[in-house]
Amino acid sequence: MNITDYVIVLTTLPADNDASHLAQTLVDERLAACVNVHAEMQSIYRWEGDVAQDPERQVVIKTTSDRLARLWDRVRELHPYEVPEFLVLPVSDGSESYLKWLRDSTLLR
Repeated sequence: MNITDYVIVLTTLPADNDASHLAQTLVDERLAACVNVHAEMQSIYRWEGDVAQDPERQVVIKTTSDRLARLWDRVRELHPYEVPEFLVLPVSDGSESYLKWLRDSTLLR
């Protein structure tokens, strides 16, 4: 695999949503090697013409680009929002051993 084959995906969930369930499901299904669920934060955003503020959790998903399409489908199935955040950030560098682990953790068996 090339370095461009590794990505980080960001999404947010309501603070009262079971983000651990989403994380566990994505790792169990090999759609992600690792998912970090951050502590509650305040999100301020524009929605339907108004400015809103809600407690949320940032979720960071480490995966490979070949798992992205299925990951996006699964996030849409599990996500409570009408328009879930799904931002894909390319990995520009990383340790060879970590990237090998990431790849091996997302390979279908």
